[in-house]
Amino acid sequence: MKSWEACDDSERFVIAKGQADAWPRSPVRFPRKLHASYRSTENHSVPGILLSADRRVISGLNPIKIMADQARKRRVPMKQRYMAFLGVAVVLVGLAAVWQTPLFGQSAAKTAPRAYTPSRTVDGQPDLQGVWANNNATPLERPKILEGRKFLNEQEVAALKKRAGELFGGDGDAAFGDSIYEAVLSDVKKYKPTTFDTETGNYNAFWIVERDFDNRTSLITDPDDGKLPPLTPAGEKLRAAVLEAQARGGADGPEDRPLNERCITFGMPDLLAGYNSYYRIFQTKNYVAINTERIHDSRIIPLDGRPHVGSAVKSWMGDSRGHWQGDTLVVETTNLSPQGLFIGTSDKLKVTERFTRIGPKTINYEVTMNDPATWTKPWTLMIPLKHSDDEVYEYACHEGNSGMTGILAGARALEKTPTSTKAQR
Repeated sequence: MKSWEACDDSERFVIAKGQADAWPRSPVRFPRKLHASYRSTENHSVPGILLSADRRVISGLNPIKIMADQARKRRVPMKQRYMAFLGVAVVLVGLAAVWQTPLFGQSAAKTAPRAYTPSRTVDGQPDLQGVWANNNATPLERPKILEGRKFLNEQEVAALKKRAGELFGGDGDAAFGDSIYEAVLSDVKKYKPTTFDTETGNYNAFWIVERDFDNRTSLITDPDDGKLPPLTPAGEKLRAAVLEAQARGGADGPEDRPLNERCITFGMPDLLAGYNSYYRIFQTKNYVAINTERIHDSRIIPLDGRPHVGSAVKSWMGDSRGHWQGDTLVVETTNLSPQGLFIGTSDKLKVTERFTRIGPKTINYEVTMNDPATWTKPWTLMIPLKHSDDEVYEYACHEGNSGMTGILAGARALEKTPTSTKAQR
């Protein structure tokens, strides 16, 4: 079994998110492009991205092919595709062919942003309302090949896009997380995922939106090296237990499956970009509400200075309290369940979010994770949320979906198959 240090960037981020696999791991969702024409469609909770053992229980129908065929028949327009694959962790691990040139030895020039004064609500608060999207392509941690460089220049970003277009310009398999970063760096001619069952395939670009690029080399802004801080001894022990559990797999019951696969929650903070990553913010004088598209969570955040609930009360989304610091909304969340999406953290985890509108179309969303039992020091990331004219659609994901029944039934069938491998079980 790999240690925490032995894991690569992609594996570490997956572990940090408490996932056993590259995401998304949930029943198939309609792509945003089809929502308008399929909003009245019923019974579409068909299993989508699953582990190899899970996928073998699904027979007969190929929901991705069916929906793609239906879309073509209806002549639903499709957006450009080459940007679609750039997952939550894409800005540039390195472009093998281009990296050799002096272009990638330069540093991007930085200019101080002009101060922006946001409009106000009727209550006089900075207006954060509307639909905001996280389709950013920057990786969580700075790739090793870019150590010491916080920023790329415009030519480097353009080279990244060109290479990604060459590699992911068709209808091949989608790449999530850091896997696309690694693929763009490599000299492969065609990307094939290693975390999904090759017999049944995976999502393609049709299901993912275009991605936004900036010149940063990591979402993490603190520590300065763009890396997660070291784990404490207790954190090492927790992560070892997580790795061991993930290596075993497990489908004895629904409790063995990830929360997002069970259609419970994607957790807080939700850092997944490009896959139903849309948020609607509402404001009143005493509350801010944030509705997420993915698994339709809604956070109601009081602004009236009330204390947090007692420490014995834990929940998936925690207990949030907000206040204004100038034009920045600061939200502090405690009481997060240790069994939530950030598996491996303790019940001492405190998440501080900062929402600052820096322009008509952009909110800088900063997140500070502070868990002294897990990390040796707090760490902070920043995601630019972009204003969107799209709707926040129904995710139509619930615990009773047919995928879970199939997963558990398939696991029982594999247990009775002498030739099934440990990985399949």
